[in-house]
Amino acid sequence: MLQLIKRYWLFITLVLLATIATLSLWPAAHLPQVPGSDKTHHFISYGALMLPAALARPKYLLYIAFGFALFSGAIELIQPYVNRYGEWLDMAANVAGLACGYLVAQVLLLWSNIKQAQPR
Repeated sequence: MLQLIKRYWLFITLVLLATIATLSLWPAAHLPQVPGSDKTHHFISYGALMLPAALARPKYLLYIAFGFALFSGAIELIQPYVNRYGEWLDMAANVAGLACGYLVAQVLLLWSNIKQAQPR
């Protein structure tokens, strides 16, 4: 599964970006009710966004992460214009999710390397 994500990381990332943008800018009254808090949703969404790129480890990963954070800020600034509420705490949850997505990817890569190095 990790190899599949590494191979198609760019496509997966673009789909996640489009999904996050759509759900973040969709009128709140028309969104389905989902269990959990708003901050949890932000954290999970941006963690999932960071995971494929962090697994693929492109040489410009730091710029990608910075771009994701800027994307997050832009969404928060645009939301008041589409009858949503932009909150800086949402952006903090987004950035925390990015960091966690990166850390999870590093653990998965380490685990994958250890598992491959073991004799069968």
